[in-house]
Amino acid sequence: MPLALYASAFLAAFLYVVIPGPAFLALLGIGAGQGRRAGAAFMVGHFAGDILWTSLALIAIVGAHVIGETVFDVLGALCGLYLGWIGWSALTARRRAAGEPLLMVARPLRRGLVFGLTNPKGYPVALATFTALIGGAATSLDFLSLPPLLAVAIAGFVAGYLVLIAVIGAPLVRRFYRAHELAIVRASGLLFIGFAVQALWHAAPGLLGLRRA
Repeated sequence: MPLALYASAFLAAFLYVVIPGPAFLALLGIGAGQGRRAGAAFMVGHFAGDILWTSLALIAIVGAHVIGETVFDVLGALCGLYLGWIGWSALTARRRAAGEPLLMVARPLRRGLVFGLTNPKGYPVALATFTALIGGAATSLDFLSLPPLLAVAIAGFVAGYLVLIAVIGAPLVRRFYRAHELAIVRASGLLFIGFAVQALWHAAPGLLGLRRA
């Protein structure tokens, strides 16, 4: 497989971890209230969910290609629409009530494990993000591609974890995030919309019958 495909898988996993979402906000709350150690324990537990949902997403992407390109195109279009919806929701988000208290978690490792495995957005977001970034190379993928892609994705997860753990719990970061939370969320919304456009761009030629044989 081309190096660019590995780089895209790494980037997809990295962004899946660091882009603000339910898990990111949960981690920020734990880190802000209980420090880096508690935040790291949460991420270790959450890792199981990241691997599960990413594995299923990669299987779906490769399986759709093996079944037929039309299935993959429909999948890509649905993922693009879903990402667009997430992005629009972020862009139109409203500021939360000022002074909202942070939740103290007694067992952050267990919380991360349960959160990662039960997060209803885990699979569709992983599927949409990986489809957007590696969808253009779908014709070169087969089930033998899964182990190396998953290994690269795990490296992307770890890189994302290291970045988050390095910054959570820092007073400056907490103050900055609280002061600019709405802007950060809306910026992530723009990024999701960009992924949506890319996913739809890859899917449209096949759905419209414009893809060359």
